[in-house]
Order: sequence, then C-alpha cells, then structure tokens
Amino acid sequence: MANSPSQSRYRIANQILDLIRDARFEPGHHLREQQLGDLLKVSRTPVRAALTLLAERGIVETRKNQGFFLAKPFDALQRIEIEVPATVDQELYQRLVRDRLAGVIPNSLTQSAIARRYDVDRVALLRTLSRLAEDGLVARNKGHGWTFLPTLDTMIALRSSYDFRLTLEPTGLLLHTFKPDAAMLERSRLQHLYLVSHPDIAAVDAMQLFDTDATFHEMLAEFTGNIFFLQAIQQQNRLRRLLEFSGYGNRRRVRDWCQEHIAIIDAVVAGNLERAATIMRDHLSHAYNAAPPITDAKPRPQKPPRPAVEDPGDAGTSIQRPRRKAG
Repeated sequence: MANSPSQSRYRIANQILDLIRDARFEPGHHLREQQLGDLLKVSRTPVRAALTLLAERGIVETRKNQGFFLAKPFDALQRIEIEVPATVDQELYQRLVRDRLAGVIPNSLTQSAIARRYDVDRVALLRTLSRLAEDGLVARNKGHGWTFLPTLDTMIALRSSYDFRLTLEPTGLLLHTFKPDAAMLERSRLQHLYLVSHPDIAAVDAMQLFDTDATFHEMLAEFTGNIFFLQAIQQQNRLRRLLEFSGYGNRRRVRDWCQEHIAIIDAVVAGNLERAATIMRDHLSHAYNAAPPITDAKPRPQKPPRPAVEDPGDAGTSIQRPRRKAG
C-alpha cells in the first residue's frame, strides 16, 4: 500500500530505532541524516522528518547547527515502537474485511459499487484493492470487479485447519533439521513484549496484530529447514487472514496468545524443544476454542420472490412453496 509522506516518517522512525538497537548506540551518539539515508536507501528529507518525530517523543535531541543526537540508551528502547496512524486505505481495507465477514457485502463486487458504498475516491480504492490482492484476500475477475478468495468460512473448515496445524506445527519443532536463529527469535520476542505491555491494545492496528502472529508461525516453520512445512503454514495464514480480523475484538485473547508465543520462544532459546512443542499444542487448542463462531460468511444472493402458484381448488388463494430452513 502506498504511503503518504507522514506515513513514511513513522515507518522510517521505526527503522531508525531498529538500527539504534542493533548497533547498541549510547546516549549522545550523532545520528547523521546522510548516513541513515544511505543505510535505509532513502533521501535525507524523510530521514529528517523521522528524526524530528523521534525528537518529539524524547528519544533523540536536536542541537542547533549540529543535528540529531541519541538521548536514551539503546537498552531503554527495546520495547518502544512508533505506531503508524491509519490511512484512508487502511480504514477501507478493514471495513471491507469486516463487512465481508459479517455477510454485509457479497462475495463479488465491482469497483463502482465499492466506491459508492464506502464513499472513497478511485485512487484510494485501487490502492486498497491492490493490497487486498497482495495479501491473498481478493482477485480481479476476468470481466469486471473483484472476488474474495476462499477462506475459513465454515466451522468444519476451521476445525480441519486447526487439526492440520496441530499435526504439523508441534512436529516441526522436533525435526532433526530444526535450527533456530537467535536474532530472529529475539526480534520476535521484543515484538510480542511490545504488544503485551501496550497500554491500549485496542488501539493497535489489526493488520499489525495479524502480521505479528503469522510471522511468528512462519518463522518457526522456516527453522525446520523443510520448504513444505513453510509453504503449508504460509497457506494456512492466507486462509485464516480474513477470519482472524473478527477475532481481534477480543483483545484480552491477543495478550494471551502473545504470552503463549513468548513461552514457545523461551523454550526454543533454552533448547527445550519438547516443551516448545507441548506449549504449541496447547496454544493452537486455545486459539481454536477462542475463535469466533462462524454462522455463514457467505451472504445468500438476493433472488426475486417466487411467483405465487394458485390452487385450482381455491381460486383467489395462493400457495407458495415453503423455504427450506438454512443449515
């Protein structure tokens, strides 16, 4: 999704924080715009905007005619992440996902219908649809419009997905080819600690929550060294992306699964893979039990009313075939 200049400074600010932590800079370190721009492959202008944002948060300080300098030690920044404010694109993305899950909108929509319903301009609409397509949620029709792709939209599909993951993911931790990366584990741990300690978890963007969750499971699958494990988990993440948005209304559960992820990470770091596999089984079972019930994610097409069939034995009285009960 395209970023506005104001959006970019938030993202670049987080990248600068990563550099500070990785390099273990101490207070007073001179944060040179050109050097940071070269490292992040951006110009000095967005770097300056990001550093100004960090200065507003008290993380760096400005010195007249000298530039920006780190104000806090790197170890005091471990749980700090600058939240990126939502854009029009992100809000439309979330509304489309939620309305689809609620059955408010049909499986297939034209661009003009979306624009009318959500009152958005064409540029924002196309960016949003492109992002939905990149995330594997929609596909462009051969003719006109877009269609939501298959998802876990029945309780049978959801149960089957968790049965599959319960078979696959704990086993992956016990493969002889399983080789964890300490730096990736620590980075994931810090991301989860950030969410656990967040003062207002309800304010965190749903896409950030899902990405943290999905990336964690894909990371462990990648550690197996088995491409089939990784591809299977990636496919499961694509299928559950749409459904997970409805589950993030329970933000207490978000803290719970973050803590469960941290426990798995700690067990892997300690080399206790049997324990990590046990926690993973419990984690997936808890996730299934906490999943929102699915009634019918696919809205029924609107059909014209069936014409009345007159009973020849009772003129003036119409008999209509009763509708079959859903389910």
